[in-house]
Amino acid sequence: MLSQLTIKHYAIVEQLDLELQNGMTVITGETGAGKSIMLDALSLTLGDRADKEVIQPGQDKAEISASFIISDNPDAQDWLREQDYEADDSCILRRIVTAEGRSKAYINGHPVTLNELKQLGDMLVDIHSQHEHQSLLKTATHQRLLDDYCETRKLAAQVAEKAQAWRALNDELEELQSQAEEHNARFELQQYQLRELDELNLGDAEYPELEAEHQQLSHAETILNTLQSALDICRDNDSQNLQSAIAQVIGLLDDLPYRSKQVESAYELLNTAMIQLEEAGSELNHAADAMEINPGRLQEVDERLSAVHQLARKHRVKPDELAGFHQELKEQLGSVSSADEQLEKLQQQLDALAQEYQKLADSLSDKRKKGAKALSEAVNRQLHKLDMNTASFSVALQENSGPRLSGKGNESIEFLVSTNPGQSPKALIKIASGGELSRISLAIQVVTAQTSAIPSLIFDEVDVGIGGTVALSVGELLRQLGDKGQVLCVTHQAQVASQGHQHLYVSKAAGKSAISTRVEALTGEDKVTEIARMLGGNADNESSMAHARQMMAS
Repeated sequence: MLSQLTIKHYAIVEQLDLELQNGMTVITGETGAGKSIMLDALSLTLGDRADKEVIQPGQDKAEISASFIISDNPDAQDWLREQDYEADDSCILRRIVTAEGRSKAYINGHPVTLNELKQLGDMLVDIHSQHEHQSLLKTATHQRLLDDYCETRKLAAQVAEKAQAWRALNDELEELQSQAEEHNARFELQQYQLRELDELNLGDAEYPELEAEHQQLSHAETILNTLQSALDICRDNDSQNLQSAIAQVIGLLDDLPYRSKQVESAYELLNTAMIQLEEAGSELNHAADAMEINPGRLQEVDERLSAVHQLARKHRVKPDELAGFHQELKEQLGSVSSADEQLEKLQQQLDALAQEYQKLADSLSDKRKKGAKALSEAVNRQLHKLDMNTASFSVALQENSGPRLSGKGNESIEFLVSTNPGQSPKALIKIASGGELSRISLAIQVVTAQTSAIPSLIFDEVDVGIGGTVALSVGELLRQLGDKGQVLCVTHQAQVASQGHQHLYVSKAAGKSAISTRVEALTGEDKVTEIARMLGGNADNESSMAHARQMMAS
């Protein structure tokens, strides 16, 4: 329940600290005193959008905070825990609006978004206003109210989610169907390209090896002749070669009687050179032995390279990148199927979603049908109390048709009313009398509020356009709601105000620089005097005072 409301520098409210209780609290006062302003301020803490114009003139910001006791509100406690905010027996919602138009919101001291504030606010307070009968002209409101009454809001949300998922998947299916021919052609081309690359079967490091082999085979004769000439110079020429020349020099140095350091160094280098020359000759000899002139193999390598170059040009990659491209294409096609296969898979998913949707929608329909009957009977009972004895209210469930699943479920919901005997039920929008619409709206609000899981209910001048015994009936209905929880009611009707468990009187007071709002709790004779004033009398009028006491005693 709402336990405290603090308003500072909002509209004509300079400073207001209001403590509230369970039961039915009526809020009365003269027109313009600020009764509805308090509820507007409360709405800001519940997530309504703010306007800098609400700031009291001469101030730089408006600040509103609302304290709630949530010990009997598990939904609110669970939500706070999920957001990692403190979740004990109370919570505080706070809103600041600056003169620059900026807005700040807090829950238990934590900065939050406006959406978070609204999510929690919807679990704490349910506001019914005099303008709500306008929303009752919309069938979307009818569905919401029926689902609230049937306690099927979560089930309806699941149905809507399944319908949305089905529509998204169906759109994907239809798009694929329109592109199936193009997709299949592209898929077949890629499969053909993959077969070509599979047939080539180029290894990861094969291309540079092929190029090296091709160079060797195409110049084999020249290379072999050159190697033989090099071997001749190194060692194989009988008349003159490097080995014999170096050996001759080493022999001369061996015969010296004395070798200086420089000569000794040269001697060692010549011996090293002889060893290296022998090793070089051995390597050249092995290379010459391995070299062969093989026109057949050269043709094979040439054809292999030609095939590589041809496919590389075809796929616009470098020859040494072709093996990598082959692997990428293989992986890509491994995760892609033909359009026909994709269509079949999507259709299976679509059918499964439709079955899930239908199961939920059928369950929702069963509950709605039972709830529609119960809601109709309950509203009709309230209409009789509001002096509409000949009126008949009903909830029509019209089966939805069409190929696409509806987010509303199997049926569309509309509230119908017949105001006179023998008259066929009509949509609320076709009711000519504003007074009748107001009473019908009030009856619906009272009935649906009784099943609300929200502990605090606010009725803002919902009794406009009624009076007499009808207004008294409205007051009695609201008091019954107050017996079960917290009801705040802004009213101009003495008959309604007389039924309150608590009574708050709102008045305007002249401050130093401006007019401000003041709120005081009325009890005893003060309450009687206010009821008498609302009846059109005053404290000096014994008849009005007696009438007020009689109302309060009834």
